[in-house]
Amino acid sequence: MSLSEPVGSQAPHLVIRSQPVDGVSAQLMDHLPAEGGLAWVRRGDGHVGWGVAARLDIAGGNRFQEAIAWWKELVAAAVVRDEVGVPGSGLLCFGSFGFTDEDLSQLVVPEVIIGRRGGTTWVTTVSPASSLAAPPELVTHEPSPVHDIAFSDGARSGTDWSSIVADAIKRITGGELDKVVLARDLIAIAEQPIDLRWPLRQLASAYPNCWTFSVDGLIGATPELLVRREKGLITSRVLAGTIRRTGDDAHDLALAASLARSSKDLEEHEFAVRSVADALKPHCTSMNVPETPFVLHLPNVMHLATDVAGVAANGASALGLAAALHPSAAVCGTPTDLARDLIGEIEGMRRGRFSGPVGWLDAAGDGEWCIALRCGQADPDDPRRMRLFAGAGIVAGSDPVAELAETNAKLVPMRDALGD
Repeated sequence: MSLSEPVGSQAPHLVIRSQPVDGVSAQLMDHLPAEGGLAWVRRGDGHVGWGVAARLDIAGGNRFQEAIAWWKELVAAAVVRDEVGVPGSGLLCFGSFGFTDEDLSQLVVPEVIIGRRGGTTWVTTVSPASSLAAPPELVTHEPSPVHDIAFSDGARSGTDWSSIVADAIKRITGGELDKVVLARDLIAIAEQPIDLRWPLRQLASAYPNCWTFSVDGLIGATPELLVRREKGLITSRVLAGTIRRTGDDAHDLALAASLARSSKDLEEHEFAVRSVADALKPHCTSMNVPETPFVLHLPNVMHLATDVAGVAANGASALGLAAALHPSAAVCGTPTDLARDLIGEIEGMRRGRFSGPVGWLDAAGDGEWCIALRCGQADPDDPRRMRLFAGAGIVAGSDPVAELAETNAKLVPMRDALGD
């Protein structure tokens, strides 16, 4: 079977029950088993799941459309008893999508989901109609720390990557395009198999304002909300323009002020905001696009950020909106087609699901999809290895040395999370 053909595309008939539950750990990820855990957590709320009740693996130029069709078929055939009635209760899938058409993407419906929203916690069981599942016993697990991590260059060394950035800057100043986002990878190797629950817990603790995720071996804590759809309201957080924090609060405030005045970073940010607003406009009756970004402070870096909001005009699901937005200028460049071609020509690696949409979708079409940033991909053939990723937006005013430093700062969350 070719990668363009969906694997397991026949949607099964499922029975789903969601009911409130007590006795759940304050950290939802404490309940994840050693293998196959899925997670989407921010500020203690979100969803974790395990087991596989249904799964779609897919690639190709129509992957989003085919995934949406598969999900609609699965929803139509499902029997749902939802005693909670909030976005994310009832039938839900986790998903992650490749950056390019050739990269494998997936939707996964777990057999067990624990969800929390505000003060409400619930458990959802999903089973075939022919074999109804009993309520699960919710136990906590202690992950194994990761020891003796060594890091090495991925596809390119830092020096080589900087030379690629210099090449991109020449092409931009020569008028070929306005912006391109270039990524690099780093290889992490541990002495023992990496228990993914350990870095997940570290990320959730260190970056509570980010979305900590785990889908099929891709884990991370991303600060960038690609799109949320909830009861008719659409929101997207655009990040572009970055500066590393120093740990000195007074100095960091001065750096934040310089970031907010930086013509290079403001130009990069404007491209990203415009691409999101243009993609969402056909799906909204009205939109609010702030004229000036704010500075988002994270433990390791600061970003220029803009929150775009709109009122939904049609029935596009959260995944449909994510498909309309991907790839945005924040992860690809401007114009999109030219930037994507340049990435393929000079970046020198396959991104996989890095910088693609990652998130969740429920039966009503509500959900959250972020951009898979600050993340790592477990090696399916060697559980001791992970591939870490970072990228930077390149515009005419970029400096290769500064862009390399930016990617190093963006690698800090995953590097620290893998430490003991």
